Amino acid sequence: MEANPRRPEGASPPRVALAVTVAAVAIAGGAWYFWPAPEAAAPPPAVATVAPPVPEPAKPPHYPVPAPEAPEPRKPLPALDASDAALAQSLSGVFGARSFAQFFRPESLVRRIVATVDNLPRRSYAQRLSPVAPVGGLLVTEGKEEGLTLAPGNAARYSAWVKFVEAVDVKRVVAAYVHFYPLFQQAYVELGYPDGYFNNRLVQVIDHLLEAPVVQGPVKLVVRRVLPEFADPALESESAGRKILLRIGPENAAIVKAKLRALRKELMEKTPAA
Repeated sequence: MEANPRRPEGASPPRVALAVTVAAVAIAGGAWYFWPAPEAAAPPPAVATVAPPVPEPAKPPHYPVPAPEAPEPRKPLPALDASDAALAQSLSGVFGARSFAQFFRPESLVRRIVATVDNLPRRSYAQRLSPVAPVGGLLVTEGKEEGLTLAPGNAARYSAWVKFVEAVDVKRVVAAYVHFYPLFQQAYVELGYPDGYFNNRLVQVIDHLLEAPVVQGPVKLVVRRVLPEFADPALESESAGRKILLRIGPENAAIVKAKLRALRKELMEKTPAA
């Protein structure tokens, strides 16, 4: 069967958004102090029915980002609106200047990263807000009508991305993340989460992507509203991030997931659950 190029799917590998996100800054955790309450006089005995204590609802995991340990004084972080140059310089050092220029959009980088990470577990996300450039080329399919499938050659479109992801040093990425974390936290609050904590969201998103389904064999497609969609309703109902992992092919997805696991492990060592 000849491979049939289709319109661009408008999605970029989620790992890149996460890799960059892992370049944020530190927020120091505070300490809570408890004072014993003054003893009250014992009340007279009374016959009463004491209601059993109501257990507190379980709290979700919290992953506080520690303050970075700086051996020498460092320049203060720039304001969020003026942070592009500083973050671009840092990420160019982490990923390499050529790779950063090739794969990333440097404008409003912190806000783009935060918005994309937050949206990856949702049904869709705005490509215009992505921190990374879209993958080139067209979606490659095989067959027609009921026999339409995602061509194995479609995975080749992501080769450059996957090689980039595979080469990422997660220790350096997380170190940059800890340094810049306050800017990411500020952007997350501004996104509409005044009580939210971005590092918690990042860990949730990584876990969500790691649970993406794996399809062995041809992935069947169907054309609806002009563009191809997954024929399996269960796959089509998956999140934007998981669908990206499906499109890039099982071998590429395995490489991305391995890097995500390494990233999560490093995050847990630097930001253990409290």
